[in-house]
Amino acid sequence: MAAITSANVANAIVKLVAADALPALMGNLVMGNLVNRDYEQRVAQAGDTINVPIPPTLVANNIAEGGTVTTQNPNLGNAQIVLNTHAEATFQVPDVTKILAVPDLLKLYMQPAVVALAERIETDLLALYAQFNANTPVGTGGGALTEATVDAAETALFNSKVPASASKYLVVDPGAYSTLRQIPRFSEYQTAGEAGLRALVDGTVGKMKDFYIFRSQFVSHTGTTTVTSHNLGFAKNAIGLVVRRLPQPLPGTGAIAEYAELGNFGMRVTMSYQPNTLAQQFTVDVLYGVGVLRNNHGIRVSS
Repeated sequence: MAAITSANVANAIVKLVAADALPALMGNLVMGNLVNRDYEQRVAQAGDTINVPIPPTLVANNIAEGGTVTTQNPNLGNAQIVLNTHAEATFQVPDVTKILAVPDLLKLYMQPAVVALAERIETDLLALYAQFNANTPVGTGGGALTEATVDAAETALFNSKVPASASKYLVVDPGAYSTLRQIPRFSEYQTAGEAGLRALVDGTVGKMKDFYIFRSQFVSHTGTTTVTSHNLGFAKNAIGLVVRRLPQPLPGTGAIAEYAELGNFGMRVTMSYQPNTLAQQFTVDVLYGVGVLRNNHGIRVSS
């Protein structure tokens, strides 16, 4: 049996923190769980450009009896996303060995760090609203989000040939979400059945006009006297979230790092000793970039 050493304990602590970090982060994401995530274990640096392939468009040709096929030379589309965000959240633990003895202490330290990273990712994804210009925006800035507006947004995506099999999402701010769940036809049992009961009792809108409705505190807002909420309707392939591994710290520098990876997402957890405070410092960081993949698969919904 291997002997218990300080190095073994240090590695065990970092692995424990890493294992607990990623599930907590995924649970705090809304947009991050809905968009197309591209992740590889290849190490990258901030500023690197990632080429995300986009399937080409082909046409169906009628072949006459005895005729020949029509050869097409499609060009594979390409979206370039720059890894321009290296987000980190750092905290210190005075007595790190207590984490092994009392795992619940880990959550007290990890949760604020994980929430901070999730908020940054959500904000960056929702800020992409301004790049969606293939479909004409619907809704009125400063006005209530209506059933007709949601219907117009879904119709626009249908006309843009978003596949019927593709799930469509509408992420709105808390005020717009509150308005939607008060629409009488969708919030009463006698008109909407079980879905109306959930909206009335549980407060969840669920699905409306073929959109899965979500709310986020990080929907972008503009204006001062008249504030416009830039809600976003989209299919999964409209937006890309690209994440790459960060390098390990140099050997002999006193820092230990582990990767937490799950479901096309990954982050790095680094532990180092801070002599000034006599504490162990943990840094949870992630290198990522966001971008529009298919402009016609998204639409701005103002309220």
